[in-house]
Amino acid sequence: MAARFVNLDRQTPMFLPCDLREWLPGDHLVHFILDAVEQIPTGHFHVNHRGTGSEQYPPTMMLALLIYSYATGRFGSRTIEAATYSDVAVRYLCANHHPDHDSICTFRRVNKAAFEAAFVTVLQLAHQLRLTRVGTVSVDGTKIQANASKHAAVSYQRAGELITRFQLEVAELTTRAETADVKEAKEPLDIPAELARREKRIESLKQARQIIETQARAMAEAKQTEHQAKVTARQVQRDAGKKPRGPEPQAPSQEPEPKAQYNFTDPESRIMKAGNGKHFEQAYNAQAAVDEAMLIVGQRVSVAPNDKQELAASVQAISPVVSGEVKVVLADSGFYSEAMVQAVEQKSDGTASGLTVYAAVEKQSHHKSVAELLPQPEPEPLAENASAQEKMAHRMKTQVGKTLYKLRKQTVEPVFGIIKEVMGFRRFLLRGREKVSMEWLLVCVSYNLKRLFTLKRLAVVG
Repeated sequence: MAARFVNLDRQTPMFLPCDLREWLPGDHLVHFILDAVEQIPTGHFHVNHRGTGSEQYPPTMMLALLIYSYATGRFGSRTIEAATYSDVAVRYLCANHHPDHDSICTFRRVNKAAFEAAFVTVLQLAHQLRLTRVGTVSVDGTKIQANASKHAAVSYQRAGELITRFQLEVAELTTRAETADVKEAKEPLDIPAELARREKRIESLKQARQIIETQARAMAEAKQTEHQAKVTARQVQRDAGKKPRGPEPQAPSQEPEPKAQYNFTDPESRIMKAGNGKHFEQAYNAQAAVDEAMLIVGQRVSVAPNDKQELAASVQAISPVVSGEVKVVLADSGFYSEAMVQAVEQKSDGTASGLTVYAAVEKQSHHKSVAELLPQPEPEPLAENASAQEKMAHRMKTQVGKTLYKLRKQTVEPVFGIIKEVMGFRRFLLRGREKVSMEWLLVCVSYNLKRLFTLKRLAVVG
């Protein structure tokens, strides 16, 4: 018996609805994004007020175009431009207009204030819909590739070696030129060009070393607070008649590490461990604070290769829209340090901030033994002279601590998974920390609107 297939006739004209609104369901994501963007005050947009040049596209349309594109996995300006022709939802969003890739790229580059206003507006909208759950916030960071190759980087030590090598080559070329002049012989090399190339390279390498030295001094100053906290804690133990454990803490050195890197394509990016430490890549450390509803309530970008000094800054980055409701902060062992916990839990005047940190003091195994899975009794009371680390470890062993810490894996980690796997954002398009921070902000706005759209639909169904 012959197989029966649907008859395909591509020659017969297809009559489609003239109104683009009929092409999309009423509950489509694009409608939700357009409604949200319309609530952003227009004063935050960067527009040309001089009255010169061609007519401008409405800034709300351009912002909605970027947000919808990022939410659906389109990031390059040329890819977004192509979607204005081929994607029905994008065509509807742009009302059948087609912004070129240069206009899209320029708008993205100069509208940081609009992105910041959009982030606040989305959180306010979530608050109005009663979809935020910000009593407990989880903080984490993820490495996202920079728009630069790690092979365009040089270490502090290697830069010094190359400077010495090129200086010797400059001397050799100069000698060849002088010899050729004396003998009036034809020189096969273009010595002026070779000298200029090496001298330019020497100058760029010297600049790289100077920047690495400046970064090392800044890092040492940042670590000084933690060092002083450790010294003070050990002195408190001595005053209590208890011998401090371990070696004396060493003051942070201002000398650069020999392996400290500088990238010529994006100097502010860093080589960082990624993929659970399985490989290295040129990257930025994208930070996020996430509430129990899996909405991003705070975001920032760091150039630190690890999270040891990031907790306080990431908590401070939580939007004022919700920061007053936050009571508990969850973080993994990568964030734990006595100084950072103290900075979060205490104000600058020493009074309590009202926040309680639950951070693992050491990396926890994913595999739990049978005994660990069974209900455990509350831990024994702490000694009066317990160290800050012992107090945190005790806090994490309580039933409250265990219950709260489970929320971290259910909130912030899935958010990064959605951004990377569902939205497909794994690499920044812009360069430099300021522009990268702006792009990460746009990613977070796009994610939040996508998440808020889902939460609203679930609330209606429920």
